[in-house]
Amino acid sequence: MKDIKKAGPSRRTVLKGAAATVTAAGASTLGAPMIWAQNIKDVVLRQSGTGVSAFNEIAQKVKEDLGFTLEMTALDSDAVAQRVATQPGSFDIADIEYWMCKKVWPVGNLQAMDVSKIANYDQIVGIFKDGKLTPESEIAQGTAPHTVGFVESVDGTAFADSPTEWMTLIPTIYNADTLGIRPDLIGRPINNWSELLNPEFAGKASILDVSSIGIMDMAMVCESMGEIQYGDKGNMTREEIDKTIAIFTEAKQNGQFRAFWKTFDESVNLMASGEVVIQSMWSPAITAVRSQGIPCVYQPLEEGYRSWGGGIGLSAALSGLELEAAYEYLNWYLSGWVGGFLMRQGYYSAVPETSKEFMTDNEWGYWFEGKPAEEPIVNPQGVTMEEAGAVRDGGSFYDRMGSVACWNAVMDENQYMVRKWNEFIAS
Repeated sequence: MKDIKKAGPSRRTVLKGAAATVTAAGASTLGAPMIWAQNIKDVVLRQSGTGVSAFNEIAQKVKEDLGFTLEMTALDSDAVAQRVATQPGSFDIADIEYWMCKKVWPVGNLQAMDVSKIANYDQIVGIFKDGKLTPESEIAQGTAPHTVGFVESVDGTAFADSPTEWMTLIPTIYNADTLGIRPDLIGRPINNWSELLNPEFAGKASILDVSSIGIMDMAMVCESMGEIQYGDKGNMTREEIDKTIAIFTEAKQNGQFRAFWKTFDESVNLMASGEVVIQSMWSPAITAVRSQGIPCVYQPLEEGYRSWGGGIGLSAALSGLELEAAYEYLNWYLSGWVGGFLMRQGYYSAVPETSKEFMTDNEWGYWFEGKPAEEPIVNPQGVTMEEAGAVRDGGSFYDRMGSVACWNAVMDENQYMVRKWNEFIAS
């Protein structure tokens, strides 16, 4: 394996060096290098997020590189949104998805972030700024990240129509999601979302039990079946919601589904055991199954991908040294190490070019460029996932993110949708 390239000195390293020469007068200013060096070890930031990015390795690296303690709590998507909206004293950092902004931002428990303090802001991919991967890109349906990514001022409550100096979340990771399959147990090509409801897989299918995400998978299936042509899958009418839920309720009553999963581990266990052969899945869950030596494919489908984007929000209560530490964390997150770590599981970094510095040429070629692996591909824990010659499911970054049909969303009829979803799960 080639040596991984190393990035230049971090601001933390510079701060350490500056601390040795700062004057006593300078040290009297909160956040000055000497104060930072003396007190940063006492800072503890509590991060609440989903399991997709809550890794002990990240917390350990924060301690090593930045000097403070990051305490991570992993919850399911709905529980994270609820905590951020209703328990402001329980977190300092919210590691959430963009669709959640519609639910949590109006509550006022997060603070707008100054883009001038984000070192790599100019390198953030266009998806999070104007919604376009390339200048020619069409913006997909649903809650596209850029539509909830900015506010007009530091105390703005309404989302801005175009980029401003204030972001609601600093984007971190994102992906193009599709169905996971067990090709060894299916034994034939799978090309369409409609296959999730194919009676051939009765009792061996599964869908994610998070309403705001699951309803989007349902919509991809119903449109693929030719049953519904949505005006906007990410903002359905009540009639569209009713028809979508009715189609899946009938399938459920006919025994189509083995289970409904909420957590990463549940989805891995269902697929690895063979109890399920086709289901909603997340990229690192595919990675986890493959790492056990079990065939599992993140299947590209003709109708395209359902996408999501994640970002970091800061508690409105953060101030002083803790707020400075949080901005250090944000800049560190986009500086490359985390991006490289997460891209080895199939995610994408909001600033891909910095991640490249923490990946081998072989890893970058496989994960980002869609090139055949020149040597074995290993996961972040060093377990071999793919042998030389393998090509990533769906191809390159531009192939995959360029085929996004919709984003995870919060609809105008969200309360109605959630009620109908709960009726479906209970049926």
